[in-house]
Amino acid sequence: MKNNFSYGIELREILKYNTELLNRKYSQDIFLQNLEYLTKKTDDKYLQERAKGYIEYIKSDEVFKNYLGRLKYSCIEQEYIKKYFNSYCIEKREEEKKEYNIIDLFCGAGGMSLGFIQEGFDINLACDFDESCIETYTFNHPNIKSKYIINSDIKEIDNDIKKYLSKDKVSLVIGGPPCQGFSNANQQRLIGDPRNKLYKSFINIVEQVKPKFFVMENVRGMLKVANQVKEDFEKVGYKVSYKVLQARDFGVPQNRERLIFIGTYLPINPQEIFNLIEREYSPKEYILKDAIADLNELEASTQKNNTNFINEKNGGIVIKKINKNINDYLIKINNTSYIYPIIFNHQARYNNDRDIEIYSRLHQGDKSDDPKIADIMPYASRNHIFKDKYYKLKESDVSKTITAHMKFDCNMYIHPTQARGLTPREAARIQSYPDDYVFRGAFTKTYMQVGNSVPPLMARGIAKVIKKILQEEK
Repeated sequence: MKNNFSYGIELREILKYNTELLNRKYSQDIFLQNLEYLTKKTDDKYLQERAKGYIEYIKSDEVFKNYLGRLKYSCIEQEYIKKYFNSYCIEKREEEKKEYNIIDLFCGAGGMSLGFIQEGFDINLACDFDESCIETYTFNHPNIKSKYIINSDIKEIDNDIKKYLSKDKVSLVIGGPPCQGFSNANQQRLIGDPRNKLYKSFINIVEQVKPKFFVMENVRGMLKVANQVKEDFEKVGYKVSYKVLQARDFGVPQNRERLIFIGTYLPINPQEIFNLIEREYSPKEYILKDAIADLNELEASTQKNNTNFINEKNGGIVIKKINKNINDYLIKINNTSYIYPIIFNHQARYNNDRDIEIYSRLHQGDKSDDPKIADIMPYASRNHIFKDKYYKLKESDVSKTITAHMKFDCNMYIHPTQARGLTPREAARIQSYPDDYVFRGAFTKTYMQVGNSVPPLMARGIAKVIKKILQEEK
């Protein structure tokens, strides 16, 4: 049964009251009075019964002492999540005046946009072919009119891009063209692969709108054709440099190399821009534990196709334990020293009994070829091929690269201390998304969106340098 906050009370109000209760030292009587007040304010019979159940449950002194740290909600109606975030969390990211505007091509879930927004850029236009990515992007940027967030094949708009823009002048074009043909697993595919020609639509749009800068991101495998791509940009009047950047240098707790092209027609050598970006590297390296250690413990779901039913063991939309000792990394990605206790997309996926047993036996850093799982390891006779099928992450190190493969399984992303794979929220934190960034669409699609993202912290490091150059250019 769904818990619909659909009568008499908005999610914003119930969350506001519960946040106050969580952060104040109330006596049991006062706490119960407040909870009863909330119960009476709604006509939703299911919510009333659930709240009454809480009241009966916490009348025990022993339970009450632990209650504030364990309060959880599940199955909250999405429309009210949207109202809440529109009013509270998102507006804090959007409130400052934006000086420069950007077009984000192949925007995905919005990681690259977010990094630039955090540095004061405005979104002129965003475009992506994937419907779930656009749903997530739209949900998290309610200040952008929907007509400027386009769900379309870029080839359908690249020849007449100006008619879609919210503003005539464009400061910057950013984006990461799909890169299947450039991946290291497909080295025989070069510039002739049809999937690799999407970058030419990017060039076509740059030529039309003539931004002062462009930033194009891709996998390291694109190095094979980087000089050809550079020449194509130079043909439309831009000075171009490219370099492989490592996300962990920007404070992202993850090994993630990306090839970045930067071009400009301003009187500056783009290679100097990379030199300036290096000065923005994080002085501190963060590890996996910094990103996920504070999140509620979960168990893997043992029921297939169970993503629509969320319980406290498997997670979903939860109020996490209040932790006053917020670490530097969480402050950094959330842009605040107060981490709101509502956590979204923190849901464990289905695993069969064999996988859960493998997860339990492996120690941090262990892989498929470990003797501890030899008796139950599938494909044991071919473990030289499948030695990386399972991997238990090390909490004392950075994570391995978060990828879209997680939509199929998380066997290569086993939680370091729990017998399950990473949740979408844990993957998002490793990618440096803030906790108020909600991923929409089917459960497996959320993994795809996170895995294909540019880490916002990495994008922000690049944005900071470009913004400074634009300000000096004025």
